[in-house]
Amino acid sequence: VQLQASGGGLVQAGGSLRLSCAASISIFNINRVGWHRQAPGKQRELVATITNGGTINYADSKKDRFTISRDNDKNTVYLQINSLKPEDTGVYYCNAEIMGSKLSRTYYWGQGTLVTVSS
Repeated sequence: VQLQASGGGLVQAGGSLRLSCAASISIFNINRVGWHRQAPGKQRELVATITNGGTINYADSKKDRFTISRDNDKNTVYLQINSLKPEDTGVYYCNAEIMGSKLSRTYYWGQGTLVTVSS
């Protein structure tokens, strides 16, 4: 499974970005796709996830400005970020959780896309 994250860039505070995570397989075969953020000097943190059944979860601090969605036809999961703040700066990664036999889980990661928010 390959994941291609894109859509990052340099944006001014208050702006918006839509990040894309394109999967090499049908997202119906992916149990869960997640977006994660790694700010400079910090650990990677979960932003949001979406399951193949459409269940969405956000980290508590990410519910107001972040929206995760998917396009089944394009095998792509999106992360819309509004009202960007400098503290949103970081590398955004997507990952895919694949269920195997006996409920085993395998995780695949994309390469990340850099978001830089200027004040």
